[in-house]
Amino acid sequence: MSVRHVLTRLAASGGTAALSGRARLTVALGGADRARVVLVLAGVLGLSSADAATVGASATELRHALGIGNTHLGLLVTVTSLVGAMATLPFGVLADRVRRTWVLSAAVACWGAAMIWSATAGGFGDLLLARLFLGVATAAAGPLIASLTGDYFPGSERGRVYGYILTGDLVGAGVGFGITGDIATLSWRAAFILLALPAFGLAWAVARLPEPARGGGAPRPAGLAGPAGKEAARGELSLLAAARYVLRIRTNLILIIASACGYYFLAGVEIFGNEFAKSQYHVNQVVASLVLLLLGAGAIPGVLAGGAAGDFLLRRGRPDGRVLVSALAATATVVLFIPAIFARGLIAALPYLVGAAFCLAAQNPPLDAARLDIMPAPLWGRAESIRTVLRSFAQALAPLLFGAVADHVFGGGRAGLQWTFAVMLVPLAASAVLLYRAMRTYPADAAAAGEYPRPHPGQETIC
Repeated sequence: MSVRHVLTRLAASGGTAALSGRARLTVALGGADRARVVLVLAGVLGLSSADAATVGASATELRHALGIGNTHLGLLVTVTSLVGAMATLPFGVLADRVRRTWVLSAAVACWGAAMIWSATAGGFGDLLLARLFLGVATAAAGPLIASLTGDYFPGSERGRVYGYILTGDLVGAGVGFGITGDIATLSWRAAFILLALPAFGLAWAVARLPEPARGGGAPRPAGLAGPAGKEAARGELSLLAAARYVLRIRTNLILIIASACGYYFLAGVEIFGNEFAKSQYHVNQVVASLVLLLLGAGAIPGVLAGGAAGDFLLRRGRPDGRVLVSALAATATVVLFIPAIFARGLIAALPYLVGAAFCLAAQNPPLDAARLDIMPAPLWGRAESIRTVLRSFAQALAPLLFGAVADHVFGGGRAGLQWTFAVMLVPLAASAVLLYRAMRTYPADAAAAGEYPRPHPGQETIC
């Protein structure tokens, strides 16, 4: 059999598998319209995480080409995150007041332009400026996706749906580590250009999504008493007043801090995980990228299981089920990461790493659904933008602090990264403690926000 025939048969088999997978996803999500929404929103998150992961996977090439160190590399991601955190505030206002699909589409198109700009940078200063623009463009994703998800899908299944959407985040990170990261060994500029190309097609797909009814037509929550509560139910609060309102919700504040701790650690892993794997386990770039792909493979069932488990407990009469799932997963993550960090062989570390990735990913879908549960629907966009700002400051500092601690506190090299990862488990453990505390306040706050387990009659969700 000729090579041409073999390739043709492989392509046909791959196409058949892709169609079969899409058909199963359509059935699992309850129809083609729902599957389309989930795939597009997952693609938006995937594009963003692929870019961040590519920076981490290209660390060695960027250092050699631009003459920078770990601190400079961390600064690239930190600046992008900080600028994006501040830019998310106006996007949160837009998410509550204008057509969200068009705004998100325009932002995704700008991502593509920013990635091409990054690929043409002539030095560290040019690349830093391009990343600033990229930070503004990526700021739209958080509040717009949260608001759209809340209105597209009923509350009883948002955890499970969020699991599918966040899978895009993991797949994107896998693409960044395993595909564009390997391309970056030949040319980091080509890696960024490769990421830019699908952005424009994705922008077109987002623009064609239907705009759901705000709040799904649900009645105003009875728990929103007083002038501020009535204004919140109508979405009339200013950004400053909305910030005061959402931060007075005790569970929301706890979840923001817990989420910040978790994302802080994850941000450091995304940037320095590839370098750590190569030095700690004595593997080359290809094997290190493969390890991170395996971790992503372990994380995908984690996000799916975490979201579904939280919804299951909620339906079984456990009001704090979503927060409980996140708390247990956070605890297991810390326990599993400890032996993985100190193991010197890849075979010994791999089971712990895959388990930790599963548990770390399982925390997010139920938490994302829980934040919608405790917030009035007209404030979903602004509440998410406020959360993103506070969380992103911790997340943005992570790459810079990981790099600085590894270089200047622990002396750099393999041991520097090893002890840095060990120390950074402390905020991850703190997030677990906070989540157990949130279990006491979540049921009352969800009831006050008026979360309903089924769509209200006339609701224009995608059912």
